[in-house]
Amino acid sequence: MTTSARMLRLLSLLQTHRYWPGGALADRLEVSARTLRRDIDRLRELGYPVDASRGVAGGYQLQSGATMPPLLLEDEEAVAIAVGLRTSAAGAVEGMEETALAALTKVISLMPPRLRRRMDALQSHTIPAPSYGPTVDAGALTTIAQGCRDDETVRFGYIARGAEETRRHVEPHRLVSVGRRWYLVGYDRTRNDWRSFRVDRISGPELTGSRFRQRQLPAEDALAFVQAGMKSIPRKHDVRVRFRASLETVDRAVGRWAELTEEGDEVVMAMQVDDFFWPLAILATIPAGFTVEEPPELVEAVARTATRMAGGA
Repeated sequence: MTTSARMLRLLSLLQTHRYWPGGALADRLEVSARTLRRDIDRLRELGYPVDASRGVAGGYQLQSGATMPPLLLEDEEAVAIAVGLRTSAAGAVEGMEETALAALTKVISLMPPRLRRRMDALQSHTIPAPSYGPTVDAGALTTIAQGCRDDETVRFGYIARGAEETRRHVEPHRLVSVGRRWYLVGYDRTRNDWRSFRVDRISGPELTGSRFRQRQLPAEDALAFVQAGMKSIPRKHDVRVRFRASLETVDRAVGRWAELTEEGDEVVMAMQVDDFFWPLAILATIPAGFTVEEPPELVEAVARTATRMAGGA
């Protein structure tokens, strides 16, 4: 790895965690402690405010709330990017949510208070275009994302399905975007078990300042955990559709919303829904023939929709 590439990697690591032990940081970069110290000095010369603590447990931390380092962004550019990332993180740009959220967390952690105020003012006085699905507060997303990043517990109010609001104390693990919804996967200290929380049902999330050691998630990954929880929720309709198309073609339209199985030259889509909005959207999107195997109500919904689209009553 060249010196310049190593410097960029070092800066990226410092921006993804509040504090890095010196030994761990040197191991990640595959350099000696002496080389690491020289690289830290180079970052300081470029204007990046890096704090260092000495001793056996010594390490490095990139200051937050300082002026934006040179050679990165002008103030106006920083505000514009942060607002754009907030919009993308809230789901306005499908497929960009997770990347936008990671970038937003880095930008906000380095912003001085005066720029944060400007960003919040601009955000509060603009009206975004409407989108399908529940609205999620980007501030709540970034607070929770910081808890995930820094292994810091979060307290918040939560309204479960059909229940009253309760207070939760959670060890956040990951944020997962499924369709137009965000879910927090974490260990709920209030319930002493792993849970997934819909972020649009979370209110007033606050970082506690209390650190924790990540537990072993009882699933392959956070997405698998959320999907398993969604399957356990009873739905009104079991949908099964057979497409005369390739798996790649169907998967591109369906994404994470359904299970796909190849059967010869055809692909079978299975999903559970409360209404037919999303299945109808999928059927209209995929440029291939299909057969609705169940339920009969979806067959009727397809016929009604086709009639309306053809200009009928």
